[in-house]
Amino acid sequence: MLYRAPRGTSDILPQEQAYWRYIEQKVAEIAELYGYERIDAPAFEDTKLFARSVGEDTDIVKKEMYTFEDRGGSLLTLRPEGTAPVCRAYLEHGMKNLPQPVKLYYIASIFRYERPQAGRYRQHYQFGYEAIGDDDPALDGEVIDMAWQFFLSVNLRSLSLQLNSIGCQKCRPNYVAALKGYYASHTQELCSDCKTRLKRNPLRLLDCKKPSCQMVADSAPRSIDFLCPECADHFSRLKRYLQLLDLPFVVNHHLVRGLGYYTRTVFEIQPEEGGAQSTLVGGGRYDDLIEELGGKPTPALGFAAGIERIILNLKKQKVAIPTLAKPRVFIAYLGDEAKEGAIKLASALRGAGIGVIEALGDKSLKAQLRQANNLDVRYAVIIGEQEIKAGTVILRDMTSAQQKSVPVSQLQGLLK
Repeated sequence: MLYRAPRGTSDILPQEQAYWRYIEQKVAEIAELYGYERIDAPAFEDTKLFARSVGEDTDIVKKEMYTFEDRGGSLLTLRPEGTAPVCRAYLEHGMKNLPQPVKLYYIASIFRYERPQAGRYRQHYQFGYEAIGDDDPALDGEVIDMAWQFFLSVNLRSLSLQLNSIGCQKCRPNYVAALKGYYASHTQELCSDCKTRLKRNPLRLLDCKKPSCQMVADSAPRSIDFLCPECADHFSRLKRYLQLLDLPFVVNHHLVRGLGYYTRTVFEIQPEEGGAQSTLVGGGRYDDLIEELGGKPTPALGFAAGIERIILNLKKQKVAIPTLAKPRVFIAYLGDEAKEGAIKLASALRGAGIGVIEALGDKSLKAQLRQANNLDVRYAVIIGEQEIKAGTVILRDMTSAQQKSVPVSQLQGLLK
């Protein structure tokens, strides 16, 4: 039997790792600039955490979660999104006693049983930033700016920032009632999923990607027309702050996001040519989530970004990324005594911080140097019986093919 990776998963091969290291480095750099600290939560949590936070009527909870019963009888779920675990950790570890807002970020694997597509797998990876403990719209502006600055830092361009406000518990019921009233006369035009959403989660009607449903959504009531005075002021100030930051946003009245915990601000960053199905970043406010999970009322917001989709866009835009460092020295030898000398020398060089690849087996010197050339190392160090006796090595420049005999005592300094 030839085993393969499960459907919807993929191996991240060595030749792809440079992209992942590049993104991880930029994520950490942006975090440092804005004062965010890393947190790593478990890969699985109590199933109730996600049912309560994401929303029992969402597609994620109803169709996409990987849930299992462990040997102790507990019902657990592989992490389908990153915000709820961070909020659980905020509560569990008493972070409300820290200076607010608490700023955290993560890089994590995410698990959802959904149809695999380009840049989105059943196990995929994302990073996210969460700011918990303040309702100032200036914080919304900072978080959105942070997302935008990340893409500038990785040299991605031709992106669109989409923005909306979906109100709060005070004003959203009136909007939902207006949505239901509008869609009640368009049920024959809706897909089967949207007919279910009309009953269970009306906001998601605006988010459907099917053309027939999008046409209906084009004339649907707009959430910003139903905002209470507090939400309207919050959204107005946020737009002002984004203008001060020179962020070119577009108000998208269809934007609601797919998770049940969002309030007020929602935003996405998309490739200009890709549209909503190619979204790179999605996020917004979730001012009620901490309270929903058992804490005191605590405003919060954040965003998450899919790493696979970012890499697809880096390749599409032909962004040059740094190559990963690799050993620049290859040690070749002739004879058993020279092999022992090569082993000791390789250890000494590595101890001095010099990357080394050793020849193995009983290949000829010609074959060893051919291997060094294929590995694209800069220098070959050659040891034979004569070099062992003299306390020297032959240092060969693989680019110019020039070589010279040097004392072992001087080799580290020359290579450095």
